Amino acid sequence: MAARTVLIDRGMQPSGIHVLLDGWACRYTTLADGRRRIVAFYVPGDVCDFDVFLLATMDQTIAAVTPARVAMVDAAMLAGLAIDHPPLTQALWWESLTAAAIQRAWTLNVGQRSAKQRIAHLLCELYLRLDRVGLVLESSCALPLTQFHLGDACALTSIHTNRALQELRRDGLLSLEARRLTIHDWPALVDLAAFDPAYLQLSQDTGTCGDREAGPDLIAIAPQSDEERFDPENGGSRCAGLG
Repeated sequence: MAARTVLIDRGMQPSGIHVLLDGWACRYTTLADGRRRIVAFYVPGDVCDFDVFLLATMDQTIAAVTPARVAMVDAAMLAGLAIDHPPLTQALWWESLTAAAIQRAWTLNVGQRSAKQRIAHLLCELYLRLDRVGLVLESSCALPLTQFHLGDACALTSIHTNRALQELRRDGLLSLEARRLTIHDWPALVDLAAFDPAYLQLSQDTGTCGDREAGPDLIAIAPQSDEERFDPENGGSRCAGLG
């Protein structure tokens, strides 16, 4: 699907969960006056919407930030599998609890850190999440987010976001060029951001989920072709206005 495509919109009734196979997506809320806040980023391997199991309608919008491949898993099928396969239930709980932990970390980030620290903390998190799925090579990874996306997620204006990134570059901590992030001094970046990766539940040795063996990878149960299950008429063809 193309960038800015809406996977599921606020107010829609979810019928399945979306598993991001490739590309980036985000979750956001828009106020009546058009102001918006990004509240989550999704990278390959992430489940975008556990809301389907409890909510009658979506309270936020999920859209592709970049061109993406997304698989939809039928909610009823997944619920049945979870009943018959306890390890899958554990995997679902792990995904849900980790997503909640990330939300708590984001709340603290925008409430108690300076602009420079907010950007540093977000980049630390995204870097480790990408490393977990094998998308970091030699301290560098693709980061297709604009300054607008970063600022939106950190509750910063474009001016403050640009200034924070410039300071991080001048300090020799990182570089962000051609939508590629390179970390030059990881310990110093972590120290500046007061970043504790414990909330991501990653193995300190391997950079992967320390408890992944508790259940199967959710990608393994998702359809391999997003076109087979994704319905463009059910919210999939509208522009998300991501800028």
